Amino acid sequence: MKLSVALFFAGLFGALAAVFILLSFGTDYWLLASESCKMDPNPPMKSGGLGVNNTADPENTSLFYHEGFFWRCSFGGRVEEDSMLKFWFTNQPHSKTCIHAYLFPFPISEQTHNATVYESAIIYRGFWSVFVLLGVTAVILGGFIIICAAPFASHCLYKAGGGLFLISGFFVLAATVMFVIWVELMDVVHSYMSYQETHLCSGFQLNISYGLSFMFAPVGVFFCLLSGLLFLLIGRSLKIHNR
Repeated sequence: MKLSVALFFAGLFGALAAVFILLSFGTDYWLLASESCKMDPNPPMKSGGLGVNNTADPENTSLFYHEGFFWRCSFGGRVEEDSMLKFWFTNQPHSKTCIHAYLFPFPISEQTHNATVYESAIIYRGFWSVFVLLGVTAVILGGFIIICAAPFASHCLYKAGGGLFLISGFFVLAATVMFVIWVELMDVVHSYMSYQETHLCSGFQLNISYGLSFMFAPVGVFFCLLSGLLFLLIGRSLKIHNR
């Protein structure tokens, strides 16, 4: 009876872990950003800026970005009090520009960063992508193994499935920490802002926040670790019971 209850909750937590990790992996909303250029009435204009137009805009328009594992997309729009609503699916324009995120992770580009920084960023992004892929692969394999193990067929399968869930949780956790380091601690965002202020306008503004895809990742990690531990305990209990 106790094993049945433990298996129910372990399966529930494992299913939630798979759902949240797959949502985090498949949706391109790890990062949300908006940039705008607030100009003085008669400023000296500089050419060569990227993204935001180099002319004073009476409608106060901005360029919005959202980025995930696969794509980095951008679209224009007016600045509002709650700009985060711009990223809601129904509020986005039908046409937007998307590029591969693993080649051009925001805010890296060949124009705004030198070759060394660009190549280092691509390598860092490559490690991040590998960690995410390993986490997704581990949780899917773990789910299949647990399905094959039911009902109480083999303690080895439960242990293997639990181990894969734990591995998935650790990899996704590492990817989440790496993403926070990318946004908060590395110098890529500051370099991008400095370049835009120099080549676009002194009033360049960049707002960055984490999106739903990022929020899903730690939730998936929590359920992964919880289900993994439960499956390991179930496997251990079955081994003792079968002796």
